[in-house]
Amino acid sequence: MTPQTFIFIGRSGCGKGTQVALLEKLLKEKDPGKEIIHLETGSKFREFIAGEGYSNKLALEIYKKGERQPDFLAVRFWADMLIETIKDGEHIMLDGICRSLPEAVVFSSISEFYSRKINVVYMNVSRQWSRERLLARGRDDDNSYGIEKRLDWFERDTYPAVEYFKKDDKYTFTEINGEQSIENVHKEILQKLGW
Repeated sequence: MTPQTFIFIGRSGCGKGTQVALLEKLLKEKDPGKEIIHLETGSKFREFIAGEGYSNKLALEIYKKGERQPDFLAVRFWADMLIETIKDGEHIMLDGICRSLPEAVVFSSISEFYSRKINVVYMNVSRQWSRERLLARGRDDDNSYGIEKRLDWFERDTYPAVEYFKKDDKYTFTEINGEQSIENVHKEILQKLGW
């Protein structure tokens, strides 16, 4: 099987992580001998803000204010992860990257550098649907104020990246109705990928 590269993008709480896990499981069944690299930047940010350095403390202050971390930090995390993990021929699953138009533009140079066709899966859910899922999840940062900030970021910062991927023919762009059961979302993804 040709190495597959996926970016999952969508509002917070849309189910990206769940669908990445289901697609990874299927890839392991379809192509058992090939490694799958799963890159998710959220854990890197959490690890970074726990550090003691000057930059770590600045990032922690941004986190405490409920603001989005700067693009250069996000790019640094996922670029480092790609450089350190890609060998040749693996499947790559990317979750939580390209949270802004500048990140998406930088990512274009990565797809060219590694000569990989990128599948962008946009999990489309409404703001209200996302809000309800996040409140039900009940994580520490899932309070009403924090949720509204993240939903604002998506509309202001991330949605332009979605539009960028949609219009650029270097990417295979797939829009999914995320307001379905987990099973039906997975089926729609597979159907639209032609799997």
